[in-house]
Amino acid sequence: MDKKKILILGASGFIGNAIYKELCNYFNTFGTYCHTTIYSDNGQFLRYDMREDDIVRLLEKVRPDFIISALRGEFAAQIQAHDHMMEYLIKNEAKLYFISSANVFDAYSKFPSYEYDKTLSESVYGRLKIKIENMMMRLPKEKTAILRVPMVFGNSSPRVKEIKMHLEANEPIEVFPNLIINVTNDDRLTQQIHYLINRDKTGIFHLGSKDLIQHEEFIKEIVKQLGNFHPILKRVFTTNEDRYLAALPKHNKLPKNLRVKYQEIIDHHIPVD
Repeated sequence: MDKKKILILGASGFIGNAIYKELCNYFNTFGTYCHTTIYSDNGQFLRYDMREDDIVRLLEKVRPDFIISALRGEFAAQIQAHDHMMEYLIKNEAKLYFISSANVFDAYSKFPSYEYDKTLSESVYGRLKIKIENMMMRLPKEKTAILRVPMVFGNSSPRVKEIKMHLEANEPIEVFPNLIINVTNDDRLTQQIHYLINRDKTGIFHLGSKDLIQHEEFIKEIVKQLGNFHPILKRVFTTNEDRYLAALPKHNKLPKNLRVKYQEIIDHHIPVD
């Protein structure tokens, strides 16, 4: 039986690269990079600049069974690339897994959001994700999976690197005291994606912790985990009431061993040397 062929768009970024590392030993996995040169000698990595290159040409070259889109960068170029991807998917045997975000719900702040809730965003980022999700909804259901992801942590994540930098420089760390979130990390997220590919799953999945925590509490717990620091916290109040930015799983739940609680995400952080 041939290995499934997977193409990760944006495989040089934090999430895309974590997915690549998780999948490359099990599938015939390809990734794209744009600016960095460290992948130029790696035969599994292809240079792709969505502002200049035609995505269809790349897809026809690789002919993947699964496309995982973790693209970042210029919004207009992302929309055009995904638009062309839809045309390719209609004519070819392939599935698209799109890394979306809890921000597709950031206009609803009074409660957490579930898979089939209506999307509405006040942020440019959230609206971009909605636009691409809506394109995908027009395709046959068995062609796509929308993977909505909350804030992603992990030792090598940009968020944690930034926290470490602020701690070492004794600079304030921004926290949002009345923002209630769910979270994940790169390890858990990539295991979940691996499972979805193995099972050929499609639909909408919320890949965050099944429980909630306040942003300020969560950041304090991570700092505690990183070592004996006395962080300076800069509290940012956007509203006086609690507000939610949480995409919780309710309808499309993963097996128990793949579900995650926020405490597991906190415990996973390694103290700073």
